[in-house]
Amino acid sequence: MAGGNPLSMSRAIAVDLGTANTLIFVKGQGLVLNEPTMVAVDNRSGLVVAVGHEAKRMRGRTPKNLRLVRPVKDGVIVDFDLCEQMFKQFLQRVLTSRWGKPTLLVVVPSELTGIERRAFKDAAEFAGARRPVEVIEKTIAAAIGLGLPLYEPSANLVVVIGGGTTEVAVISLGGIVTENSVRIGGDEFNNIIVAGFKRIFKLDIGENTAEEVKIHLGSAWPLTEEIVGDVGGRDVATGLPRTQEVTTEQIREILDDGVNKIIDAIKKTLERTPPELASDVISNGMHIVGGSALLAGLQERITHETGIQAFIPAEPLLSVIVGAGYSLDNLGAIKGSSPQGEE
Repeated sequence: MAGGNPLSMSRAIAVDLGTANTLIFVKGQGLVLNEPTMVAVDNRSGLVVAVGHEAKRMRGRTPKNLRLVRPVKDGVIVDFDLCEQMFKQFLQRVLTSRWGKPTLLVVVPSELTGIERRAFKDAAEFAGARRPVEVIEKTIAAAIGLGLPLYEPSANLVVVIGGGTTEVAVISLGGIVTENSVRIGGDEFNNIIVAGFKRIFKLDIGENTAEEVKIHLGSAWPLTEEIVGDVGGRDVATGLPRTQEVTTEQIREILDDGVNKIIDAIKKTLERTPPELASDVISNGMHIVGGSALLAGLQERITHETGIQAFIPAEPLLSVIVGAGYSLDNLGAIKGSSPQGEE
């Protein structure tokens, strides 16, 4: 029907193609996919043999003929071909009908260049989306997902701690007033733990083990009850398997530099915030989302260091994709807010 709403003629989908995880929201269904942004490739044929959870299960266990690739790094597509193939497989999993190409809204970091944004749009189009593919900034999507009063003349501070980057933005009247980003997130925390074990305990551990340590022993603030755990790895000197006893205090010290980078990014954003809006932030507090917002004690640490109350929702990993999903009903406003020069 000429002049009709394209969403009425096509399925509408929001995608958060993150460094660590890819989440997909289908209008009318909600969140339908949450898988690692990871691809397993056959070195001999160059073919993709697994994506998502199936690929991640191979981490640290791949034979010589397979390699694991993370096609998105620090919020930027670094391997376009593999990203396209992974994206296509994810879309095929969630689209039950083959009729028509879906309308896509893709979440992107706010500080991407025009070329980097174009790469996300191109990947979506090659994966099977209809043109044009729209984009929404991650911090804006998070604010919508949190239900913040986005279009009122009052400021809200949003912090998104992703897999590769942490983004901080002061939002008012539907737009970003000031922002900052730093290359620290869940993946970097894992790398910091791997390096810390090698330096302090002379023990080599893998990414999977580091992630488990982060989840079960990691913290940013003293715990009510500190925990002791055993971590297995390979002795650096002998090359033999060994178990190391570690405490939550030791892991907190290892993670401290990474946590400080996040706090510094928040402070720098606050320093550049106009005085009138800064008073709003003090009143409204700051909202922290993303998978690594679940790091124990992070809320208390950030509140203590900045003097501003930090809030973390019950499911911080979902705030961005839920906000993008809600935005599918208002793509015109999203398109109108895109930076100049984008098509």
